[in-house]
Amino acid sequence: MINIILADDHHLIIEGISKLLEDDADINIVATCENGSKVLEILPKINVDVLLLDLDMPIMNGMQCAEAVKQKYPEVKIAILTMHKENSLIQKFIEFGVNGYFLKTIQKNELTHAIKTIAAGGDYFTSDVTKALLKKQSTHPDVTQSPLLKELTRREIEIINLVAQGLSNNEIGKKLFISPRTADTHRTNIMRKLDLHNVAEIVRFAFQNKLID
Repeated sequence: MINIILADDHHLIIEGISKLLEDDADINIVATCENGSKVLEILPKINVDVLLLDLDMPIMNGMQCAEAVKQKYPEVKIAILTMHKENSLIQKFIEFGVNGYFLKTIQKNELTHAIKTIAAGGDYFTSDVTKALLKKQSTHPDVTQSPLLKELTRREIEIINLVAQGLSNNEIGKKLFISPRTADTHRTNIMRKLDLHNVAEIVRFAFQNKLID
């Protein structure tokens, strides 16, 4: 069972997300909060795996909350659920160490898959977000290709391309006719070889080394 906290100051949003997730037997909403301060009050009292966090909240906003949670409770996974897709915001949250960033246009199946991916120790950034990161990198085109390219297999280069386009392990598996587990193994090997730590860094590497179709 994955225990999550929802934090959003709009009750309709909380109700809507709760409704989306209530049918999934693997996900348990243990608390809802209207601001980041309430999140920090609750965290010491209950067992939480994933915090699903909005940005625009009173008293303590999502950015302040994410930074505080990562400092005090580094074991708690954080996913941002928002309407904001500004490059600077996404980059700041990645620097804080958040594990996911989704827009509120996300579909139910992708949301549950993303939560489970994060709870299992992975990162999940929706395609909207990776495209925004990719757009930022396009302003810096003159970068020398990495010598680490020679360490990669042809299949790993394919995987990097697809990850940078925002595809999940399931989607990559279907596209390349491999299992999601195999796709995840390739992703893990790629990050180890290149010393990368999240999707944002994969996107940056892909663009800098002209691996995007």
